[in-house]
Amino acid sequence: MQLIKHYFPELAEEQVVQFEQLEELYKDWNLKINVVSRKDIDELYLRHVLHSLAIAKLIAFKPGTKIIDVGTGGGFPGIPLAIMFPETTFHLVDSIAKKLKVVDEVVAGLGLLNVKTSHCRVEEIKDTYDFVVSRAVAAMPTFVHWVKDRVAKKQRHDLKNGIIYLKGGDLAEELVDFPKATVYNLSDYYKEEFFETKKLVHLPIKYKG
Repeated sequence: MQLIKHYFPELAEEQVVQFEQLEELYKDWNLKINVVSRKDIDELYLRHVLHSLAIAKLIAFKPGTKIIDVGTGGGFPGIPLAIMFPETTFHLVDSIAKKLKVVDEVVAGLGLLNVKTSHCRVEEIKDTYDFVVSRAVAAMPTFVHWVKDRVAKKQRHDLKNGIIYLKGGDLAEELVDFPKATVYNLSDYYKEEFFETKKLVHLPIKYKG
């Protein structure tokens, strides 16, 4: 938790309390339904919360922004971002029901009113969103195919509407067909060794009406 306070010192008191509650909620629910590995649960703030919040280092979502988190798993990056941006709405989608059970319980435990969940594939969603966020659920060409029709036309931010994707390793091959993608090194935001190979990719997607 000290990591979160160190990198995000401007948090409101309620946000600090919610971030502090995350560990207990996840540890409790993870015993019942395993969504986070044992090693990762012990380093929840480093490997999951801080990793998710790298998106908040790239962009501050404006009030009224709509975000979809595709393949949210245990609720990352959606839940930490929903705490960080209480006036932004988050739609967390996953095809595995038991993971969303944990997400729903954590959301309820935190009292988050800006999160909804759907147990489905993203192709079944009809809404559009300012940004599609995710953590490495598929190679970029596959992911773009899934979500390209989910991006809204109206621009609210200087950063163009599209995909914000957390991924690690060498991305050159999977981004070869996406010349407009911008890759950010998380080591520019965080000094911990865990982030040395981690990246954030922004890919603008044009609205297809």
